[in-house]
Amino acid sequence: MAEIQEQARPVAPPPVVIDYTRQPIVVVDDLHIVYKVYGAAREKSSGATALARVLRRKDRPQTTTVHAVKGVSFVAYKGDAIGVIGTNGSGKSTLLKAIAGLLPPHTGGVYTDGQPSLLGVGAALMKDLTGERNIVLGCLAVGMTPEEVKAKYQSIVQFAGLRKGFIKYPMRTYSSGMGARLRFAIASARTHDVLLIDEALATGDAKFRKRSKAKIEQLRKDAGAVFLVAHQLDVVEETCNRVLWLDDGRLVMDGEPKEVIAAYNEAINK
Repeated sequence: MAEIQEQARPVAPPPVVIDYTRQPIVVVDDLHIVYKVYGAAREKSSGATALARVLRRKDRPQTTTVHAVKGVSFVAYKGDAIGVIGTNGSGKSTLLKAIAGLLPPHTGGVYTDGQPSLLGVGAALMKDLTGERNIVLGCLAVGMTPEEVKAKYQSIVQFAGLRKGFIKYPMRTYSSGMGARLRFAIASARTHDVLLIDEALATGDAKFRKRSKAKIEQLRKDAGAVFLVAHQLDVVEETCNRVLWLDDGRLVMDGEPKEVIAAYNEAINK
């Protein structure tokens, strides 16, 4: 019986190995992210009867536990541009939120040297304000001084590639591509310790993708590491020096972009 119990114990993951000839900037150690999703009760009923059950405390919200990241470990070094790929629901965005400090680990840990900054398609810009005002507010929000905003303003407008006059229009008049370009232009206007980009380049055209690639290379040289979540594998291969492949919350592969992307394509096309 003792032998059976010994075999039943979970095997501890191998320890994270750090190459100290390089400067580690993000260490993810056996990370598990678990959260609960709250939903309504399944039984259909009228509003009056539903309210009565709530008042009697007999109808409590149903919850579903989601184990989104399962034992992921890796080390990112200064100068890395790391692509994160996988199918929908594989844990990519959850991993970036955990690195940014927005989701607490259930077990394991995330350690960063410096302040991570998360840029996503939902990055907060105010739709009723002009692009001009959003640049000022967005730059201040990412930690730039008013003097830095003034110095960087014109280059942000130029990098975003907004058509003439649009910078003075409310954000609600912008297309999704214009909004995404402006968000990236604002976020990349300053040096980041760790920049996390979640699908923000997906709506850009070829010219913007070329500018973005050059900007990410500059950020890698000037600061820490860049993480890029994208479904466009050609963007990942062009932009990154390393790729993480996640599936069902687990790290399947970590390596050279061409090698990892080829393995991923082979797996999803079976």
